[in-house]
Amino acid sequence: MSEIEIIQRIAARGDGITASGRHVAGGVPGDHVAPDGTLTPGPHHVAPPCRHFPTCGGCQLQHADEEALRQFVTDRVVHAAEGQGIAPETLLETHLSPPRSRRRATLHGLRTGRSAVLGFREGGSHRIVDMRECHILTPELFALVAPLRALIAAHGGRQPVDIELTLADQGIDCLLKGIAAEGLAATEALLDFARDHALARLSLDSGFGPETLWEPEPLTVSLGAVPVPFPQGSFLQPTPDGEAVLIEDAREYLAGAETIADLFSGLGTFAFALAGPRKVLAVEAAREPHLACKTAANMRGLPVLTLHRDLFRNPLQSDEVSRFGAVLLDPPRAGAREQVAQIAASTASRVVYVSCNPASWARDAKLLAEAGFRLETLRPVGQFRWSTHVEVTSYFTR
Repeated sequence: MSEIEIIQRIAARGDGITASGRHVAGGVPGDHVAPDGTLTPGPHHVAPPCRHFPTCGGCQLQHADEEALRQFVTDRVVHAAEGQGIAPETLLETHLSPPRSRRRATLHGLRTGRSAVLGFREGGSHRIVDMRECHILTPELFALVAPLRALIAAHGGRQPVDIELTLADQGIDCLLKGIAAEGLAATEALLDFARDHALARLSLDSGFGPETLWEPEPLTVSLGAVPVPFPQGSFLQPTPDGEAVLIEDAREYLAGAETIADLFSGLGTFAFALAGPRKVLAVEAAREPHLACKTAANMRGLPVLTLHRDLFRNPLQSDEVSRFGAVLLDPPRAGAREQVAQIAASTASRVVYVSCNPASWARDAKLLAEAGFRLETLRPVGQFRWSTHVEVTSYFTR
């Protein structure tokens, strides 16, 4: 190769790609690549805001400006659809969550002599980047990093500690995996930590499941203005703004539907937003989120019915699906092939599909298209700012 090439787009894993198909780490559209691999930044290449980039695995695209980042998120979704021969009638504006908006994250810590390191791991490595700044976590979560580092330095063992942080209604929910509160002094130190930093809940998992040490009042997350109990490890959309976009799209898509089946419903993110006066059936396999959703609906007298059912092993059958005016599904990353097949075989005519994996979404979308559905509306969503993780809302009708 003897000529300078220009990066055309960003690939799924974050590399820049030239017209010839050459992959270049750290490249963004408009960058020039010399034959020896030297990269000359173009108009969309910016200085990363964080000192830890690109070592830290929490971000992959801080060197891309807003336009390039937005185009990457858009391309991931549109190209996934095109790969299955599907094109939306309307492509809505791509939504990007702003910096410092992530309300949940899993960090990793390790005691090192009398000190400790704490942060995200390096990309493709178990090595922990000692976080001294972060441009994706909410300020509330980041403010807990230094105190947690000190806690691990004082009470951590030889093994790494995993820290799950979630910003709930009452404050921060903190789950520590790998710290054992052995003895009265250690237990008191952890309780003092929770009290001093006004944690909403502090739990330990020594390998047998989470055990709550501190929870002054029952922890909740508000979904559709409904306080819902928040069981340990439950799924929550990563940013409030991203959740609001997903919900607003669902409301718009499902206007006029009187009965809705909310499949893979979790705690009820969509069910509570969509219910009233219409009725919603919230179907979830995980027992604790199912019970939390049921409890919240019953306490408020909302028209949300709940069903505990594994939709991978036992999807709603076509005749069951046909009873509803519309279907919404938000499955895990693997998609919902078996459930989508039953939807395709039903008489359903309106489907909202929210996904955190464009590839599995496109595969399932093809099944719907083959059954006569058309993709009316599509929106790419980038809640995980500066990462290669992309989400989508979509609306199918027939």
